Amino acid sequence: MAKRRDVLKAGAAAALTTPAIFGGVMLPEVARAQLCRAEGLRTQQTEHDSPPVRPYIEPLFIPPTLHRVNPAALSPPPDPNRHQRFEDFPPVKFYETHLKQVYWNYHQDLSSLNPNNGSIGWGYDGVLPGPTLVARYGEAVFVRRHNDLPQAADTPLPFGYPAITTHLHNAHTATESDGYPMDFVEPGNFWDHHYAMIYARNNPDEALASLWYHDHMINFTATNVYSGLSAMAIFYDDLDSGDERDKRHGALRLPSGYGKYDIPMILHDVRFTTQGHPDYNLFNTDGHLGDYMTINRKVMPFLKVERRKYRFRIYDGGPSRFYELMLGDNSTMFVIANDGNLLEEPVEVSSIVMGPANRYDVVIDFSRYRPGQSVELLNVMEHINGMGPSGRRLDPGLRVMRFDVIDSNVEDNSQLPDFMRRLPRIDLDSVVAHREWIFDHDMGLWTINGSFMDPTVISAAPKQGTAEIWTIRNAGSGWAHPAHIHFEEGRVLEWNGRKPVGVLNSRKDVYMLGPNDEIKVFYRFDDFLGRYVIHCHNNVHEDNAMMLRWDIVPS
Repeated sequence: MAKRRDVLKAGAAAALTTPAIFGGVMLPEVARAQLCRAEGLRTQQTEHDSPPVRPYIEPLFIPPTLHRVNPAALSPPPDPNRHQRFEDFPPVKFYETHLKQVYWNYHQDLSSLNPNNGSIGWGYDGVLPGPTLVARYGEAVFVRRHNDLPQAADTPLPFGYPAITTHLHNAHTATESDGYPMDFVEPGNFWDHHYAMIYARNNPDEALASLWYHDHMINFTATNVYSGLSAMAIFYDDLDSGDERDKRHGALRLPSGYGKYDIPMILHDVRFTTQGHPDYNLFNTDGHLGDYMTINRKVMPFLKVERRKYRFRIYDGGPSRFYELMLGDNSTMFVIANDGNLLEEPVEVSSIVMGPANRYDVVIDFSRYRPGQSVELLNVMEHINGMGPSGRRLDPGLRVMRFDVIDSNVEDNSQLPDFMRRLPRIDLDSVVAHREWIFDHDMGLWTINGSFMDPTVISAAPKQGTAEIWTIRNAGSGWAHPAHIHFEEGRVLEWNGRKPVGVLNSRKDVYMLGPNDEIKVFYRFDDFLGRYVIHCHNNVHEDNAMMLRWDIVPS
């Protein structure tokens, strides 16, 4: 395993070769060229401003749902031997999607700056974000994703690399369908994904509701996602059924109707060139910050809302920015889910704090407003560089989007339940091992436990059917790291020595670690075997080696 001291000892000579931490000889020349560092680097303080745009001109884009296909039309047909437990959970819904280069309208004032009348990007089925995968527990899903992106030498995008692997974050999925960073395919090829749609340990308390899928290409996750390769997924079951008129006993009847009263919103901050195309500083390894916050790849959009309750599924799509979101009139909202996991009880808040890959489901009741009123969604978290939030709040906050309340007399059949989903029991007697993961930064190098991402090295091998306690610590005194663990949701036992309360009393898969923060998390490993990763979800840190492989092995 490559240790930090080994790399430091190698000194400047190491820069003359392609180090193993960047994928070594497994990457083509075009990809390696983007990993070289140059003199005269741009910094966050010297970045240019994006061209000016008018706020609240663009309506919020609601991505379409992914359309089913006839499995008989798939050529070649799915190969069950490529998937764990395919016969146990045969797919009942089939999808096929194509990744393409597109020109996307982030904002008409940006699109008008170039002859293509749009900002260049990469998208699933030609839309940014891609189509939403709407699925139900108990109905296994098969998705074939074709890489129809141009070859690296042919794309006009000055960043990113058009090999793809897709991670359905953080579904309980076999490794071959998890989007493992080395399972990438070049243009002209496809990858099949089998999502068993099972509860972990067959326990409905382990259900997830709000997920997203995104590219996870080794060393190029940040740039490929920034280019447009992100989309959302929604899982329903009998409890969170997606039907606010559901009369069955126990159904939660949360605000429902995809894109109408149940609205996914993914944030990406983007900086644009004078021609209106996304711009990205490849040489800033602290983290990339855009100066426009987009929702569903629209700059400062608006949404017309009726005087009733809405469910918003809010995702931080990164690559590096943390947010504190609040309504402009300081009114409250109710958090109902953390990282896609329903809480036991709704928590009333005046703002939500989130880092890259965090998700919060919130319910906002617009019946308190008069027709014609508007309320802004603002970001009040100051972020001056990729290291993490400064700790100061912005006043006034930055515009993110606006809700415009319309005159309506709509019947609201939804409810905000007093109790939602029970948290799974923590059985400490089942713990067989304790592990520690230390996120650190030294001399410009990103490490976990002093090591760099090397896909040939297995850093932990928990046995299937066991439980462990993982301690995750940020050793940096000036950095923030959203630590993400694939495959399993964890239960935080302690956060800096204290038990989690409020919205943090939840299952989670992304843990925001401020300087010197430490958490202890309870994990179990069941149902599938194989390779997974732990990494920083500041994707710039991830792409610069802050990731390790761990495997679930037979008991």
